[in-house]
Amino acid sequence: MPAPKRLAPALERALRTRQAERLPSVAAAVVRDGETIWSDAVGTADDGEQREATAGTQYRVGSITKTFTAVAVMQLRDAGELDLDDRLERHVPGVPEGSPTIRRLLAHLSGYQREPGEMWVTGEAPSAEGMMASLERYEFVLPAARAYHYSNLAYGLLGETVARRSGRPYTEYVDERIIGPLALARTTWQPQPPFAQGYLVGEYTGTLHREPHTDLRGIAAMGQLWSTVGDLCTWAAFLAGGRDGVLGEATVDEMWAPQVMVNPNLWDLGWGLGLELVNRDGKIFGGHGGAMPGHLAGVYVNRDSRVGAAALTNSGTRGPMKELALELALTTLEQWPAEIEPWRPEAEPPAAVCAILGRWWSEGNEHVFSWEGGSLHARLVGAPEHVEPSVFEADGEGFRVVKGRERGERLRVDGDRLVWGGYLFTRSQQPMA
Repeated sequence: MPAPKRLAPALERALRTRQAERLPSVAAAVVRDGETIWSDAVGTADDGEQREATAGTQYRVGSITKTFTAVAVMQLRDAGELDLDDRLERHVPGVPEGSPTIRRLLAHLSGYQREPGEMWVTGEAPSAEGMMASLERYEFVLPAARAYHYSNLAYGLLGETVARRSGRPYTEYVDERIIGPLALARTTWQPQPPFAQGYLVGEYTGTLHREPHTDLRGIAAMGQLWSTVGDLCTWAAFLAGGRDGVLGEATVDEMWAPQVMVNPNLWDLGWGLGLELVNRDGKIFGGHGGAMPGHLAGVYVNRDSRVGAAALTNSGTRGPMKELALELALTTLEQWPAEIEPWRPEAEPPAAVCAILGRWWSEGNEHVFSWEGGSLHARLVGAPEHVEPSVFEADGEGFRVVKGRERGERLRVDGDRLVWGGYLFTRSQQPMA
């Protein structure tokens, strides 16, 4: 189904509206089902050279780099090099005993102080050796797992973990195992022309002041990368479903599992394993924002629809690229919804499944077991629409839930009854005792 004619003008207007809020340039793109369906840019990439921005212009993406670090860690976990619940000290010699687990580092639950020293005061990032030499001085500003606390230091230490467990420099590992296989040709550790010069926009004058290209050196894992909106759309599609040879879908599922709520009173923002999880209009988007001197960035994707967006600017202020990326994705979802798939007749289910299809009761509540898409499903009658059905796979003499409600629990047939997750199911409504 082709994109509606009004979609591109709506996306372009959102882009131009944001750039008009006194940003030197903004580039943005939208991805749908793995394909970049729209991209554009407006403004100047370099005022001194009078060079206009394009969708192919590189910008610093800052902390979006952390999602690459998280994928590297998950790759090493899948390869058996580490466990997410290992303490950091097990893999990085010199880390004091009682260090946070890798899982907590990924989810910003380590309790570590925000920064690896005062690099934003001195203007110089530490080397890896310098970071490690300062370990005894770094503070735990919160007890581990007490509450969300964003930490660049934690990701610097995760980068060191990747280097130690892979036996090669962190940036080399990410290039060879992630950036190369995904063909992210415009995603690099140093700027490659054409790239955007970063600026500070004078709040009261509207004038541009050039920002330096800060090299993060030994803490590159927290935010060193440069990229384009096109590459980031490819990355968003990967984060939505994984790719064979890089990271499997089951591992991507783990990255999306919430580890902590950032705002416990609102439940609008959470954190998975390296992914920021945003609840916007009842839809969950995963991704990351980024900020470096003179640059702001954002890339977010909705897994259900496979629609996402990336937005980049060469201003260090006044440019919430997270909000622009979400606006572009939500506009696309509203104006170009997924096609409604026609129903097709099912193949005949196995006899063992046929015997248990229909209505069952447990704890006084009715459940319906049905055969859909080649799998056994169970739905709780009257459950809210957002509650997913349980999807089963055959498991020995019974079944096991592989998706949805009660995932992981076994279902077995006991004569004319079912036992599921420790509860009895009968064909008629009955008292529990």
